[in-house]
Amino acid sequence: MNSPDIGEKAISKAAEVGLESQLDEADNLEVNIRTEPMDLMQGDVESVSVKGDGLVMQKELRADKLQIETNSISIDPLKAAMGDIELKSSTDARMLVVLKEEDVQRAFNSEYVKDKLQKLDINYKGKTEKLDIDQVNFTLPEKDKVKLDAKLKIAGEAVEKVSFTAAPKVNSAGNSIKLESVEYDRDSEYNQDVASAIIESAEEILDLRNFELDEMSLQVRKLNVSTGKLTIEADAVIKDFPNS
Repeated sequence: MNSPDIGEKAISKAAEVGLESQLDEADNLEVNIRTEPMDLMQGDVESVSVKGDGLVMQKELRADKLQIETNSISIDPLKAAMGDIELKSSTDARMLVVLKEEDVQRAFNSEYVKDKLQKLDINYKGKTEKLDIDQVNFTLPEKDKVKLDAKLKIAGEAVEKVSFTAAPKVNSAGNSIKLESVEYDRDSEYNQDVASAIIESAEEILDLRNFELDEMSLQVRKLNVSTGKLTIEADAVIKDFPNS
């Protein structure tokens, strides 16, 4: 490293490249190292800040914003200068994830989720039928509520719609969002099997482990659901930084 400034830039860039390798898409991604020049030469970093916009994670789930702020870390400075950021020990971090309702809607439109909602064995009007769940719409209409609407098809023909609201809650393990307190709209077809299939897909999309990069684990601290937006604050343990 010719100078501490060049060293910081090289390590920040290496971290960006490693993180980008874990993503399908990224509108913007910035990694900033904060440390003193002499500390950096010894491999001691005060903190690492990650800020990203429009990040597409697993299962085509897009995060409107993602921020990570680590505690102090210790790295091998020579390896880091060569693009290999190796933590000498794990570090704690704080994570903020913002999802817009259109981000979750995008995931519902992915082939992965669509395939899971086709040719389901459903108890429909007293008989077991092969049913497709089509055109699922996900919205966040008000504080602490999600709304799901879907059209149902039997033999390729639209037959009913199902529409309900639910309350999102963090599960006991602190790594996923469950939908509880389901309430059906008055003009909606009540069908527990259909609702269960839609809820299962929604919960899989909202599984916070979708945001865990390699060598990272999350524990949700706070969930805030407001109109059009879902904000998650979590504690993270990072065992290592991903390399490209």
